[in-house]
Amino acid sequence: MRSSRTALAIALLGVALGGCGGTTTAPGGGEEPGPAEIVDGWTSCAEAAPRAGEVITGRGTQTSAPAVPEPTIGRIDPAFTPVAVVLCGRQIRPGAGGGQEQAATERRAEDIDGLLAALRLPDQRADGEIACTLDLVIPPWLALVDERGRWLRPYLPTDSCRKPRTEVTAALAGLSWKTVDTRTVGQVESPAAEAAGCAQRWSDMVWVETRHGRPGPPAAAVSPAAGPLRLCVYEVPASQQGGDKPAGDFVYGGPLPAERQAGVLRGLSNRRAVVDCSTPASRFAVLRPLDGTAGPDRYVELDGCLRFLVAAPAGGAQLGQGDDALAKLLGPV
Repeated sequence: MRSSRTALAIALLGVALGGCGGTTTAPGGGEEPGPAEIVDGWTSCAEAAPRAGEVITGRGTQTSAPAVPEPTIGRIDPAFTPVAVVLCGRQIRPGAGGGQEQAATERRAEDIDGLLAALRLPDQRADGEIACTLDLVIPPWLALVDERGRWLRPYLPTDSCRKPRTEVTAALAGLSWKTVDTRTVGQVESPAAEAAGCAQRWSDMVWVETRHGRPGPPAAAVSPAAGPLRLCVYEVPASQQGGDKPAGDFVYGGPLPAERQAGVLRGLSNRRAVVDCSTPASRFAVLRPLDGTAGPDRYVELDGCLRFLVAAPAGGAQLGQGDDALAKLLGPV
């Protein structure tokens, strides 16, 4: 069983990444929320909150979940006596065959007097100007359950920065959580991407820069000299092609063979004029330093317009025109 602090951190992280599961901050305008809606018959997180803490995953790896009506979040009715709290969320863990997978979790805790006292605190109001950080804190998906199995979504009182009061987060972290259920719901990183040292998903920055940026032409400073490079190739789903920031899914990759790298770098140092073309690429390659050090990121369209982009660590991007020969050098390693 994980420690209570680890369990809470996982739940908070999952919700922040996915942006799902509902928020429990005060309604607009700061008015005091009303009583929470009481629901009969708690079943499970899988039924009551199938998307709580959802993490974005690669195409074709996420288990879809039906929309579930959310009960009204609010203050605890004095006639409702909770005996336990349930925490629904997600965590990232190693996959059985390598890579990483996303798991939905259901945790339960009792002896919740301290938590109930914290949940009944009022919101803190700001007196004049206050300094607040800009980090986004999305509260976890919580349900309070009574001895009859009825449940409600409690409102989390906020501090003067409109974030959950520290008394609430401290009370949650201090509970003894018991894992009731853990189930795999999707893949975050495939074993192949992990073995190649590549991210599972990446954005087509050639398309982004040509559409929203102002990349310049390849400069003379773009030299064939470079340390060993890692090749990562991504396929863009048809639904993403032509969008503002098309994201591709990992296809293949690994260290770029030295005999290919020399030809690739020569192709990326040419000064040919960029063709007038607006065809989105269905595949693109990303080349980065093999040792993970800072260096220019190189993006190459493997079809479509066959353009390439060299983005320097300090900023600025240079656009160039590739060809079929360059794309062929970036085939499976």
